[in-house]
Amino acid sequence: MIDLDALVGLRAVATHGSVVAAAAATGFTPSAISQQVKRLERQTGVPLLERVGRGVMLTSHGQHLVDAGEQVLADLEQLEARLRQRAGVVAGRVRLAAFSTAMRGLVATTARDLRDAHPDLTLTLREGEPWDVVDLVASGQVELGIVHRWGGVALAVPDHVVATRLADDVADLIVHRDDPLASRARVTPHDLLDVDWIATPEGTICRQWLSRMYDGTGRPPRIAHVSAEFDSHLALVRAGLGVALVPRMGRAPLGDDLLAVPVAEPEPVRLVDALHRRTMSESPAVQAVLAAFSRVGR
Repeated sequence: MIDLDALVGLRAVATHGSVVAAAAATGFTPSAISQQVKRLERQTGVPLLERVGRGVMLTSHGQHLVDAGEQVLADLEQLEARLRQRAGVVAGRVRLAAFSTAMRGLVATTARDLRDAHPDLTLTLREGEPWDVVDLVASGQVELGIVHRWGGVALAVPDHVVATRLADDVADLIVHRDDPLASRARVTPHDLLDVDWIATPEGTICRQWLSRMYDGTGRPPRIAHVSAEFDSHLALVRAGLGVALVPRMGRAPLGDDLLAVPVAEPEPVRLVDALHRRTMSESPAVQAVLAAFSRVGR
């Protein structure tokens, strides 16, 4: 009989490209992952990994086992979810990955209520960028993910992953109270042609949306400073170094020095979704967490 835990370990090696990376992703030691693979090799009688330079790669037998085993693991996951549904039990561990502002503005406000309502449920949290969260959910490393996307900026989600809308998160232009724009009831991108932007790094979804916001102006946004965290954006605006586009979810209090000005044409709205594998749809634990986040999102 093939050891299913060992099969999960082999799949992690295939997903992450090395024994060390697989161990980091699954919480095992590299030695434990190696032992799992060796156990599978004894059970199947074929080599599953081969050395390539200083690393390893799956043999054709190993890749076949991972590909064929995916359906087996998915069926077992679905079976477990259905059994828990029949029992009506909200219990077990739900691993959740979310982007940083959702962690502050959505997850943190809900986790205690979930723990109080379901004492047999354990929620394990980690932060990640949306595309990383998609991969974590799709590959079975977490049960739930929370991601965002801006308007027309696509975020590819595999067919075996289900998306549930949690919230529409509006972003505002954050300016210093002494900025002439602070007196405006609203602004459009045409009003922002000559401002100095504090923006997220190139390649991030937020930066992509900021660039697209300027599509109708014929000019790109003028990026003066780059910072990954919105809390840092607020600090830099407070220092008079520029303006920033900061979503409301998880946003720190602005205080007396900063003002939020609505933006129109287009309105900057992040679509916030929860992701889970279809095989987990009937899990009472997953459904309980989803319902809690949906209430807070609304």
